[in-house]
Amino acid sequence: MKILTCLWIAMAGLHTGCKKSGNVSSIYSSMPHASSKIVVAQDGSGDFTSVQAAIQAVPDAAKDTTYIYIKNGVYREKIIIPSSKRFIKLIGQNADSVILVYDDYASKTDSTGKPLGTSGSASVYIYASDVVAENITFQNDAGPVGQAVAAYVAGDRVYFYHCRFLGFQDTLYTGAPEAGKSRQYYLNCEIAGTTDFIFGSATAVFDHCRITCKTGGHYITAASTPQGNTYGYVFIHCEITGDAPPQSFYLGRPWRPYARVVYMYCYLGDMIAPQGWSNWHDTQNYLTTYYAEYRNSGPGYQPQQRVSWSHQLTDTEAKVYTLANIFQDWQPN
Repeated sequence: MKILTCLWIAMAGLHTGCKKSGNVSSIYSSMPHASSKIVVAQDGSGDFTSVQAAIQAVPDAAKDTTYIYIKNGVYREKIIIPSSKRFIKLIGQNADSVILVYDDYASKTDSTGKPLGTSGSASVYIYASDVVAENITFQNDAGPVGQAVAAYVAGDRVYFYHCRFLGFQDTLYTGAPEAGKSRQYYLNCEIAGTTDFIFGSATAVFDHCRITCKTGGHYITAASTPQGNTYGYVFIHCEITGDAPPQSFYLGRPWRPYARVVYMYCYLGDMIAPQGWSNWHDTQNYLTTYYAEYRNSGPGYQPQQRVSWSHQLTDTEAKVYTLANIFQDWQPN
């Protein structure tokens, strides 16, 4: 992914630590499927001033990759990438300064007086498969008003690199079961929120991510892994941090039966409760969950005090948690 960042920088005429390797055209021509590119800039210096307009310009059923370069700015718009717009790569100029944001929330009503609901509250919807996003902040700034999704991701083979997902309750919605198969990879990202702020049915890997627990919340994950799926959420080398009080957060609770969540080699801050995991309103969901940990560290890692229905993986059990096994025929790139 670094080559994409350096390419963006070269096109934008910025100076960074990226090494130069010829002129911009030679860099661009060396990339696969690089014939389509769009620049979004609020100041009018690009092809479009809004991200949604750039997405709409991508041909339906295109087989080549379209690179959409987004210059710094706060883009307050409700964005939808429909399933027909595959092979899109959204590349921001800077993760802290390219902000895709809206302020809908579940109890907000539409023009007919009907509540939007959780699914209708998202700032960004990604229904398409084969989408990559780099150096972008996805945000819902409605505040602590209940469910308010920053990004709803339902496509298959969706890869986020160096992105931020900011909100409160229900920040990142990783797809509903009816959306079908969805594999998602988050590398060097930050996800911040309060309650159930990573939730849904996808098979998702969070690799070297920062998981930020805000004051006022209690649960990081609310997985709804479909029955029969070998993997649900897998956190690898992540840092669980934030300003939440000590022992106020749980690693997860099962939104639906068969939820699967594993934390491996993660640093767990002191906001993690000794029990580690919570049931969903004292239902029977815990009977079919698979919640596990392996070689975590930090004050929140207290394996001897975990709930009896969670697991501490053996070395042999941990070996199956590889990207090749989890994603099968998909290699994120």
